[in-house]
Amino acid sequence: MALIGYARVSTREQDPAAQVAELKAAGSVRVFVDAGESGRRHDRPAWQACLDYLRAGDTLLVRRLDRIAGSEVMAIEVLSSLDRQGINIRSLTEPEIDTTTPMGRALFGIVAVFAQLRVDTIRENTMRGLAHARAEGRIGGRPTVLTPERKLAAEAMREEGASLTAIAKAIGVSRSTVSRHLS
Repeated sequence: MALIGYARVSTREQDPAAQVAELKAAGSVRVFVDAGESGRRHDRPAWQACLDYLRAGDTLLVRRLDRIAGSEVMAIEVLSSLDRQGINIRSLTEPEIDTTTPMGRALFGIVAVFAQLRVDTIRENTMRGLAHARAEGRIGGRPTVLTPERKLAAEAMREEGASLTAIAKAIGVSRSTVSRHLS
């Protein structure tokens, strides 16, 4: 059962040394560091290495929760995944985030429920808004670039044996747009 640290700074100009020093002072036996990486990306190199290194019973130590996740929904996903693997998490600056204690696990559960409620509410409101717009005859999304004239031109050129790339260039749309229409 090891205490493993993870530090991240968003730009290469920032120095992660302060985070690393705090994590080591708190007892981390190893610290993984990502520099110049967005917290919204799951594929950060040191983050992936850290996840591979962690074992059930270990505790992941971070200075702040935003170091591992760029949004609260992503944080809940990460925390839930770590919990399923038997890995605890502790934040140095957010004492309520400490799944090594019964109170910390309980608070995490409450936070997770409210985060899921927020996601579900946003989804429900979005669907209701789209349904209302459709009922009024409005269709959401980007307008199509394929006018009826362009569609006819694409079909005619394809019948003559033109490639998708040539058709796209001739009518001024992307190759994938032409491909979707002609399939």
